[in-house]
Amino acid sequence: MKLDLMYELQPKVGPYKEPFPEGQKKAEQQAYAEAFEEIKLADRLGFQTAWVVEHHFREGRSAAPCNETILGALSQITENIRLGFGVVLLPSGFQHPVRVAEKVATVDLLSGGRVEWGSGRSTPNEQLAFGVPADDRSRDMWREAFEFVIAAWTEERLTWKSETIDFPERFITPRPYQNPHPPAWLAAASETSAYNAGKLGLGLLSFALMQPVEKMAEAINTYRRGQADCEQPLPKFKNDRVGAYTLVHCTDDPEEAERYGLWNSVKWWYQNLAEFTLQWELAHLPEDEKKKIFPLLEPTIRGDIDINRYTEQDMIIVGTPEECLRKILRYEEAGVDQLLCYSQFGTLPHEKVMRSIELLGTEVIPELERRGHRVDYDALFKGA
Repeated sequence: MKLDLMYELQPKVGPYKEPFPEGQKKAEQQAYAEAFEEIKLADRLGFQTAWVVEHHFREGRSAAPCNETILGALSQITENIRLGFGVVLLPSGFQHPVRVAEKVATVDLLSGGRVEWGSGRSTPNEQLAFGVPADDRSRDMWREAFEFVIAAWTEERLTWKSETIDFPERFITPRPYQNPHPPAWLAAASETSAYNAGKLGLGLLSFALMQPVEKMAEAINTYRRGQADCEQPLPKFKNDRVGAYTLVHCTDDPEEAERYGLWNSVKWWYQNLAEFTLQWELAHLPEDEKKKIFPLLEPTIRGDIDINRYTEQDMIIVGTPEECLRKILRYEEAGVDQLLCYSQFGTLPHEKVMRSIELLGTEVIPELERRGHRVDYDALFKGA
């Protein structure tokens, strides 16, 4: 298994006394400055990929609507760590797919071929604001935009005519550094989506935030069945890796971590996620389907956040390096190839996040490397 980092660029909860907008501005500036320091440290310590989201309108949770800009900046201050779009919102209402092709290729060029390209359809909160249908029509829009981007990267000249995209013949530049293009991933929140990601030959971006590792393992098995059924990948080559993200905090002293607000940060993060998920991400689903996808959603919204259950079932990874390694290996056993460590959350002090990354890099990553990998990463990136 490889360790990654994942960033939503979350402004710290109430760190400033100034009223809006000055307090908001300072919190956003702090989130960016701290994230860049953390990613530079991770680059030196052998982390595989730094993933950055594209989120819009996520009050109190994310200030990262332009991940191509963030990753482009990171390409100039890092040397080894790969740069993940986690994800780009593809239905054409968000942006014309030619702009996606241009932006992602530019970051790949600037970074010397270090891009991982994740894509997704988003959720009603963002879709409705951009005029994207908040129903299954967005799936077809995602697929068409995806095919357009691949064509833009691999064909000499491109023209496109459909009900949603009318594009005259043009030469598109730049082309990605990686040949024929960066590895492609799909964000999936259900077993059906996981199967589809596999059948299309895409890497799977999943999560274990409100479900036990065993439940996530079922989705990964479904994904593997989809991979086995993949006859023709949607991109130019197959990516069969699984990435899963969860909250991760490694500490020298768990009692000290409690004093500097670790568990309060975990509780805040879960409750904020649950409230947003119910209001926007699952608003279109029937009640039984909501409970099936997120069995812990409703009690979390009520503030009934059973931290012991989260830690005992390793839905989050918190503890000493030895404890974190033990929990991480459960993800490896479940079939995860890359664990996306969500480390900047709640009100965790920046210096403690830096120490967590240092401990993971110096004490956990070497143990994982000794175990080897299912994926031949060197061959994968040379062949991409």
